Amino acid sequence: MTLQHPFSTFLSKLIPSSLILVGLLLAANTAIAADAKYEAGKAYTVITPQQAKLSDSGKVEVLEVFWYGCPHCYRFQPYVKRWLEDNAENVSYIRLPAVLNKSWAIHTRAYYTAEALGILEDIHDPLFEAIHKGRRSINTDETLMAFFEEYGVDNKDFRKAFYSFSVSGKVRQAEELTKRYQVSGTPAVIIDNQYYTGPKQAGGSYEELINIVDFLVTKASSDASS
Repeated sequence: MTLQHPFSTFLSKLIPSSLILVGLLLAANTAIAADAKYEAGKAYTVITPQQAKLSDSGKVEVLEVFWYGCPHCYRFQPYVKRWLEDNAENVSYIRLPAVLNKSWAIHTRAYYTAEALGILEDIHDPLFEAIHKGRRSINTDETLMAFFEEYGVDNKDFRKAFYSFSVSGKVRQAEELTKRYQVSGTPAVIIDNQYYTGPKQAGGSYEELINIVDFLVTKASSDASS
């Protein structure tokens, strides 16, 4: 029978507790460092007044504001996809096709037309690709109808959805939300309808923008639980 020295027993009890304490201190220091690095007014803007959520999932809402004609939005897409691979289950992710001026409205209408026809996920990336990689000019009713036809949409069905009352209503709502969220450029990311950030706040780095989004999702989650 092996007898354990009292001091060894003391150490065996002390070390796990010490490790836990060190872990907590490191986590706290990391949070403090993130708060210091990502300051309101620099890395993000606090939206005032805070807007109502668009979903009722109970999760932190992440709103990607974009425009199909925006090259920065196109380049941001791979970063968004990779981020969603790890976070889709933890957040309520929503896209908002921005209307910063009247010429943008046709692409907003295209987005909601694709949604109404049930082909949004089939057409979302290809439309970005066609405009920015393919250098195609797709910014009129006719060119959009021709593009949708490539994805099996009959011209009659396209017109019916494109000019429908419901799609027109969503375009007006998108225009109103663009103003309400004080969007000044795209892409932009709005977290829980209270924090706004974008490439400008991230110093032009999409990777850093994703880091800020991560920080704000954590912050919004902490705000909700406190």
